[in-house]
Amino acid sequence: MYVTTVMVQVNQENVQDFIDATIPNHEGSVTEPGNRRFDVLQSLEDPTRFVLYEAYESEEAAAAHKRTPHYLQWRERVEPYMAEPRRGIAYRSVRPV
Repeated sequence: MYVTTVMVQVNQENVQDFIDATIPNHEGSVTEPGNRRFDVLQSLEDPTRFVLYEAYESEEAAAAHKRTPHYLQWRERVEPYMAEPRRGIAYRSVRPV
């Protein structure tokens, strides 16, 4: 399994805008072939901080996600909301296999 965590910080005034833009991306992502999980998490301590937890069967499936219309629309829509550039960290799953 190939997992990516995407760290996002948005401007305070754009928190709800970011959530509204991210919901369609989540809904499209969970229907993709090879998707195992796609969570959108918001920090309780700092509501401007989000983590996207994306788990795919393979690196190829994760790469295909970045070519989908819902992802491309999301990326363009949320760019002005960012307080800093988003940062993705890739992992391989040790468990579960």
